Amino acid sequence: MGAMATQRWTEADIVAQTGRTFVVTGANSGLGLHSTKALTGAGARVIMACRNTEKAEAAREELPADSRKLAEVHELDLGDLRSVDSFVSGIEDRGVDVLINNAGVMDIPLGRTAQGFEEQFGVNVLGHFALTSQLEHKITDRVVWLGSLMHQLGWINLDDLNYERRSYNSWLAYGQSKLACVMLAYEQQRRFVREGSTLRAVVAHPGYSATNLQSHSSNAVVRQIMKLGNSLPLLAQPPHRGALPELYAATVPDLPGGWYIGPDGPGEVQGFPRPVASNKRSYDVGVAEKLWDACAELVERR
Repeated sequence: MGAMATQRWTEADIVAQTGRTFVVTGANSGLGLHSTKALTGAGARVIMACRNTEKAEAAREELPADSRKLAEVHELDLGDLRSVDSFVSGIEDRGVDVLINNAGVMDIPLGRTAQGFEEQFGVNVLGHFALTSQLEHKITDRVVWLGSLMHQLGWINLDDLNYERRSYNSWLAYGQSKLACVMLAYEQQRRFVREGSTLRAVVAHPGYSATNLQSHSSNAVVRQIMKLGNSLPLLAQPPHRGALPELYAATVPDLPGGWYIGPDGPGEVQGFPRPVASNKRSYDVGVAEKLWDACAELVERR
């Protein structure tokens, strides 16, 4: 199925993935677990890159028998760049075809990663940036970054990416982190083109998907509202549908680099995957270049 033929694309449209290897971060639950199930169901080998290996092994055991044989758990804590180093060193040289930067945290109280980064920016952005940079020479096909509808709230504050001087707002911090993921995907694609690389960087967002991500909100009222939202089928779609945009972005053979994939329904809240547009700020090439350099400096400074 071609990249433009997006009408009601489902898991059944995933072309055979036999012989291909995927790394899926946060693969023990939610969108990552459903992506793992779909990819192994199509014949792919999936490296489940997870912070809690006990939970990941339990999730792997729940997969169908044939899928279970194709999935393997590796420890990866995106909140600790030393863990990223260890994970990459444990990936054998036979390579990775696709990296799906699926894991994330959302609307959490102010916290710091092992290297002192604001936790949402540190996990959602810098952990994945370091992982992508270190794995790039082993990747043969593409990198999929995860955006969010909440990138609309985001502004990139290059002078204070880690909330060291400004007052902390959990939603604005999340919005910044997701806008950063979108912009880094676009910037990575531009760099691939300049380098003459055949690799691709694409980005996807799930719309509103009922996962456990919402249960970690720092605000009790927000947690209750989201719990209610997750139970409303007219608002929230189940995880297997929420995973479709990242699966589309990861597997459609002729998908151009630099595309953004999201649900086709009103407001991109739910639906079937198709190319969509991110906000105007995400296309600022100058800010994206500076963001890339800032991320590289932060990761190297550790």
